[in-house]
Amino acid sequence: QVQLVESGGGSVQGGGSLRLTCAASVYIYNRYCMAWFRQAPGKEREGVATIHNNGATKYADSVKGRFTISKDNAAKITLYLQMDSLKPEDTAMYFCAAQPPDWRGYCSSSLSLTEYPYWGQGTQVTVSV
Repeated sequence: QVQLVESGGGSVQGGGSLRLTCAASVYIYNRYCMAWFRQAPGKEREGVATIHNNGATKYADSVKGRFTISKDNAAKITLYLQMDSLKPEDTAMYFCAAQPPDWRGYCSSSLSLTEYPYWGQGTQVTVSV
């Protein structure tokens, strides 16, 4: 069972930066596709950014050019989300998610939450005006 633990959330003024970290509790190697999602109060959870097991990245239009997803390719994956030029509308609970590869070694760099069976508990990000 993969366990994911997020950290790095906090409160920041608009225009500021935060760096989120997600640590895996077991050895998931470099074969998993990983992603960040967020959920604001009263809204559905939405995909923010994904990173494929080949290193390719994908972003939601709302964060392109401001957020950067990356990972540490050690045996225990550490996933990062660098968030710059933060806006009040970025305020949400941010979740890390992991998707194991199938029998072919394939995983999907989808922004759909249904593709990810493993989730962290989330870290809160609050951006003030």
